[in-house]
Amino acid sequence: MSRASLLLCAATATPAAVPTFREAPHFTNSASARCPPPLPPTSGPDTACSPNAAVHVAMTLDASYLRGTMAAVLSVLRHASCPESVHFHFLAAAGTPSTTASLAASLRGSFPSLAFRVYPFDESRVAGLISASIRGALDRPLNYARSYLASTLPSCVRRVVYLDSDVVLTDDVAALAATPLPEGTAVAAPEYCGANFTAYFTPGFWASPALSSAFNGRRACYFNTGVMVLDLPRWRQAGYTAQIEGWMQLQKRVRIYDLGSLPPFLLVFAGRIAAVDHRWNQHGLGGDNYRGLCRGLQAGPVSLLHWSGKGKPWDRLDAGRPCPLDAVWAKYDLLRPDAGIDSL
Repeated sequence: MSRASLLLCAATATPAAVPTFREAPHFTNSASARCPPPLPPTSGPDTACSPNAAVHVAMTLDASYLRGTMAAVLSVLRHASCPESVHFHFLAAAGTPSTTASLAASLRGSFPSLAFRVYPFDESRVAGLISASIRGALDRPLNYARSYLASTLPSCVRRVVYLDSDVVLTDDVAALAATPLPEGTAVAAPEYCGANFTAYFTPGFWASPALSSAFNGRRACYFNTGVMVLDLPRWRQAGYTAQIEGWMQLQKRVRIYDLGSLPPFLLVFAGRIAAVDHRWNQHGLGGDNYRGLCRGLQAGPVSLLHWSGKGKPWDRLDAGRPCPLDAVWAKYDLLRPDAGIDSL
């Protein structure tokens, strides 16, 4: 059986039962924020294209990370100045429609007034391009769905904030969505130019002038793809999805990286993005990709906490071995009866 078939089998295997989450508090638009009228709680394309959608947020949706997604959505709504004018776009595996329906029902049960739409993502489109990485969880086809937002979301959606499911916001998502994108720039994200950029590619990549020259003329810096602002018309016009797929096809023939969906993004965009303040991605709170040890915050203000890495706060809380910052995530947990959402 091919690796692509194995990935699809793993993705479509019988999922764990979708747990029952509590209903979240309802947050209303601020009277002082000049918000557009609230969006209706429907899931059709008309709502997505409504001029009253002040901010568009895209995320993936699956049973394994649903608990994180619920907390992330709650945090977005809790801190948004216009929560009733935020439209969510969720990409879910197309091969399990019954599970997708259950996931959508869970969202609606916890957020009765939420404007959202679920899009089936055909994982077979990318499964054949995925190479084994240093951690199996990084090889899930849905991890690559962010590369296909421009061809999945309605063309009326011009700018979208992409969020991983292991984040919690403590600030207004509208401020992130309003990040200036210079002419011709399709991606904005926090950059980390102090990181060891060479570590994201193999020695063979750097030893080949034909490959490493891809970064010629660029000040290439690491950025985390779990929090991005995307200009979808510019993405489509430049054909960025095909460029990402091109590097993935090369990776199948010549090993040029080891870390899942991130390196193809770096190859296409590093040095070509609009920088966002680091406060919008305090990442690495899940530790490294091997042990998931506790980590603290980077110096500076915090607008978004990101548990990237192996350790997820819900797993550590359930195991009774939480890290100190997991207590922040726990306030938005809609599954645990002792969470602090009533005080949000």
